[in-house]
Amino acid sequence: MRLDRILLSAGLAMLMAGCVTTTTTDAGGVSTKIPRTSKAEKKEEGARVHTALAQQYLANGDLQDALVKLNKALQFDPNYVPAHTVMAVVYERINDNANAELHYRKAQSLAPTKGDTNNNLGAFLCKEGKAAEAIPYFQKAVADPFYQTPALAWTNAGACLVGTRDYAGAEADFRKAIDIAPQSGEALYQLANVLYLQNDAFRARAFIQRFDALGQPTAASLKLGHDIESRLGNREAALNYSRRLQSQFPDSEQARALDATARQ
Repeated sequence: MRLDRILLSAGLAMLMAGCVTTTTTDAGGVSTKIPRTSKAEKKEEGARVHTALAQQYLANGDLQDALVKLNKALQFDPNYVPAHTVMAVVYERINDNANAELHYRKAQSLAPTKGDTNNNLGAFLCKEGKAAEAIPYFQKAVADPFYQTPALAWTNAGACLVGTRDYAGAEADFRKAIDIAPQSGEALYQLANVLYLQNDAFRARAFIQRFDALGQPTAASLKLGHDIESRLGNREAALNYSRRLQSQFPDSEQARALDATARQ
């Protein structure tokens, strides 16, 4: 499951909407209007800056200081959605899933029609084994006409359905993701996997080959390629995937699984 990234600027550029101005006159008699930040704008800017700093700490692995900055951000503006989202991510990193859920839900409640807040909550709920509750949030995410990454939500929805063994429903969602973003590696891999799970190795091969053509193999994709070719009886192609897996990801769980199978 993937979350939408929250990108913030640490700059102090003021929001101009609703801005109060004062007028000054220079020695030549020229009047200049100078924006004066309102109280509400100052609160939002404080929340924005502290959330951006928290993201820097998070990127550097300093989760404790990230939490300090996020708490400061929410003191400025308790309803600042990005702060709640980043707070949820930090809590998830420290395995405090109760607080992570609280902040994902808060972000979604503050922006109930936004694609990113709905996708993030859905992804979290699915990881928590709450697929039935998660799916409607993915549907809300893709219903947002301004959502920039609907393919991500469709892919997450499909992965969630795979967990419930609704393979047909998952296949439909992955295809929707690929229709939107044909080069989405995650969607291509997931569709290949769900077709393989439905014993359709021939069509699965086409999508794992499309994934492989992107040039970013993973241990999981190479293992799946091996399994697909093995099921199709193509020993040479299966061996090629196996060699690549052992060479590129020798310490992976997938490589160990193939080793164990070979020794049997």
